[in-house]
Amino acid sequence: MISSYVIAAIVISMLVTWIPRVFPYILVRFAELPPKVIKFLGYLPITIIFALILSSIFTVEKGHLPQIKWIELVAVAPTFLVVAKSKNVMLAVLIGVAAVAVLRLVF
Repeated sequence: MISSYVIAAIVISMLVTWIPRVFPYILVRFAELPPKVIKFLGYLPITIIFALILSSIFTVEKGHLPQIKWIELVAVAPTFLVVAKSKNVMLAVLIGVAAVAVLRLVF
């Protein structure tokens, strides 16, 4: 039998994860954003992808300099070439995964 405490915890957890995702959508739906904000939001996907790439290329340990993951660094090159030529993110992801798999198999 599930206690009311567990149900309340589930409902509160749902709200905590749901509100930050839905509230901005509702806010933008009924309000018009200034052009500067729209221009800034246009850069967000690029910066997020760049941060994800950097975090996957470097290993950081406390008290040490960042270490380069060479296989992942080499796999970035064909991935960037594919995304630059095709503008297809899914194809770039597949090429990146395949490049890492081949490089790990070889090295």
